[in-house]
Amino acid sequence: MMKMLLFIMFLIPLINNWWILMISIMIIFMLFYFYNSFNFYSSLSFYFGVDIMSWGLIMLTCWIVFLMLLASYKMYNNNINLRELNFIMISILLILMVVFMVNNMLLFYIAFEASLIPTLFLIYGWGYQPERLFSGYYLLFYTLFGSLPLLLMIFYIYNFSDTLLFYLINLNCNLYMYLSLIIAFLFKMPMLFMHFWLPKAHVEAPIAGSMILAGLLLKLGGYGLIRVFKYIYPYSLNSNYIFMVFGVFSCLMVGLVCILQVDIKSLIAYSSVAHMGMVIIGIMSLSMYGIYGSYILMLGHGLCSSSLFCLANFLYERSHSRSIYINKGFITIMPPFSLLLFLGSINNMSSPPSLNLLGEIFIIISSMTWNIISVFFLSLGSFLSCLYSIYLYSLLSHGVICRSLIMFCNINYREFILIMFHLLPLNILIMNINSFIYL
Repeated sequence: MMKMLLFIMFLIPLINNWWILMISIMIIFMLFYFYNSFNFYSSLSFYFGVDIMSWGLIMLTCWIVFLMLLASYKMYNNNINLRELNFIMISILLILMVVFMVNNMLLFYIAFEASLIPTLFLIYGWGYQPERLFSGYYLLFYTLFGSLPLLLMIFYIYNFSDTLLFYLINLNCNLYMYLSLIIAFLFKMPMLFMHFWLPKAHVEAPIAGSMILAGLLLKLGGYGLIRVFKYIYPYSLNSNYIFMVFGVFSCLMVGLVCILQVDIKSLIAYSSVAHMGMVIIGIMSLSMYGIYGSYILMLGHGLCSSSLFCLANFLYERSHSRSIYINKGFITIMPPFSLLLFLGSINNMSSPPSLNLLGEIFIIISSMTWNIISVFFLSLGSFLSCLYSIYLYSLLSHGVICRSLIMFCNINYREFILIMFHLLPLNILIMNINSFIYL
């Protein structure tokens, strides 16, 4: 583990060379891909270890950071603060790998909060509008407000259990301890009524910022909940139903909110909130199918949502607008873009054979064990996800094109490869899903 982290740290002198940095990240990806010969938990040092769930999210981290560099090629081509951007990319990769590998609660919290810093720099340094200052404030204070009770609980756990290792903590939980441990992760996912920072951050972030937010940072909340429920399991059996109700409610209400959006990135950001509501339902059910379904849906959503933000960025780079009413009728002048948008949209609505479909099936099975009536609401939420995905595709591809956009250039090979690198793993990994779960 330490060899991997040191290898990433030694990439810092290479921040001037975009190509060598891309190749190095792919080498890290391949090293971790072949490092999956374990059955339950592999601990190669005192504070660092990897299990199946950590391994899959580390693979997703390396892949998304590689695609972030590929999506930011225009900044490299125009030399827009290239060294600083590459340094932030390496910092994000290092911090997120520490988050997923560490097995100490305090180190996990430090890395969990440190992931905010490079993301904030991305929004402030390469954002599009002056409103990025307010979106950065929302991102910072929402997450820090939820994380303070978690820090206090970590100190209490150490005094009570004399250890902070995930698998050795023994805790007699009550309501205040339960809320303190999970509220930070619910802010991070985010859950409905705690989600106001997410659309603002997405709208003002550059393409790399949107990809890191949708692809990786939202997954920290689900990963943290799964780890925390290992030692508050007995108490949470009687209290999780409240958050499961919130999860079901978010699938319905956020689906309706998505249909009212006129900003492309805002619509995709709200759809992330709806998908994270499904993840909350699966984790809070505390069943085997629920945990597996949430984990698979996190992997699928990380790839699918990141691809949709890349497609929205293709339009913004050409029209300099995110409005659905201006970006219309692209099937006539950009047919390959419409094809990729169609593939991204049907994967967003959980079509076979995507990972999203398998994750939602597992989550619906787990919710049936909790309450059979919830299946009706989850089915309605899945129908609304189909509705706003078709709404996004149909409005962007069809209709009367704006006259000022007729001189558009079509998408190039780099952009086509970028989207296919999202969609191919999303639809092929389902054939080898045993590598990601204990089955």
